[in-house]
Amino acid sequence: MKRHAPFLVALALFGCHVSQTAGPGLDRQAAAVQRRAIVVDTHVDTTSRLLDEGFDLEARATTGHLDLPRMREGGLGAPFFSIYVAAEWVGRGASRRALDMIDTVYEQCDRHPSEIALAVSVADAERLHREGRVAAFMGIEGGHAIENSLRTLREFHRLGVRYMTLTHVNTNDWADSSTDDARWGGLNAFGREVVREMNRLGMMVDVSHVSDDCIRDVLETSEAPIIASHSSCRAISNIPRNLPDDLIRAIAAKGGVVQLNFGTLFLSQAAAGVAWPAIEKINALRKSAGSNPVTANEEIERMRKSIPTVHVPAEALIDHIDHVVKLVGADHVGLGSDFDGVPSVPDGLEDCSKLPWITKRLLEKGYSEDDVIKILGGNLLRVLGECERVAARLQRERPPSTATIEKLVPDLHH
Repeated sequence: MKRHAPFLVALALFGCHVSQTAGPGLDRQAAAVQRRAIVVDTHVDTTSRLLDEGFDLEARATTGHLDLPRMREGGLGAPFFSIYVAAEWVGRGASRRALDMIDTVYEQCDRHPSEIALAVSVADAERLHREGRVAAFMGIEGGHAIENSLRTLREFHRLGVRYMTLTHVNTNDWADSSTDDARWGGLNAFGREVVREMNRLGMMVDVSHVSDDCIRDVLETSEAPIIASHSSCRAISNIPRNLPDDLIRAIAAKGGVVQLNFGTLFLSQAAAGVAWPAIEKINALRKSAGSNPVTANEEIERMRKSIPTVHVPAEALIDHIDHVVKLVGADHVGLGSDFDGVPSVPDGLEDCSKLPWITKRLLEKGYSEDDVIKILGGNLLRVLGECERVAARLQRERPPSTATIEKLVPDLHH
């Protein structure tokens, strides 16, 4: 028997596990749907553990949210490993930090080739799903990682990066963040050039973390559908990191998809009321640390660990799925857990091994099998495929951009 067989066995066992709470017919249906689906999670921060803690995906961990054994149990077939470059790296080797994180993903694929392999396309995801291996995608979190260079952006694409979150908690030299002072009213001229070059490359434009005005500018500029890789619904949990209904509609109208964050503060207003003020204090401390943010790291970590936990049931995630579906239909919502990147997750979704519960619950609520498969990953793969098609056309029509931020934003540092 091939080594990856436990991935399929775990899915069959899932049906036995839930039989105590649901009829055997639904159990079998849910297990079959889970096997058919390519389950995509567009944002896992486990990459930081790989680089900073020497973590290895092969061993089942007692901490954190994700490793290969739990991915097999949960049927997670295509995680996007976040190439997360914190704001503290601005001016201190942000691109190097991104390269080191990318290398850790390659390293895990080299160590465990029968379990996981690098993926850069829809075709790769489909092939690896047939083989029973995990498709390891990558997405950059924090546009400052390109250090204002379109050439660096292209290098990251060549290395396999397939989306970029335009900002993180910080407004950068070309895009406004949702959690920092607005500087550009959205995107400036160079920011629009970044979006156009991402379209030409086939790299998905990710608007999680950016300001509402920035999302509007991206929608106006992009020739391809866009994604929000790990954001939920502001109508349910009113924090700046979540999306308002009008922007969910606008993203859907362009063919894009909202990938819902599992963090409790993203899902529940009660949890947000407790956690968000602490997060705002953390972001303010990062900002005040200026050019020497390392001195604040110990205090930031203490503050993160002291954020009170508000228990939120897994049903809260389903409420957000329902909300997006009622607004724009089942073609525009997916999963972007933020595993290993959020302080707390809902009860019942403690780690990626629990993902089959979502399948069962959606079927139980009356979602069709086809719609469940779309939500589990089909919608995201559709968007990636459309980005690939737009890129093929644009690469015939125009050469790589040679624009520089110095020419497009001459008063940048004034």
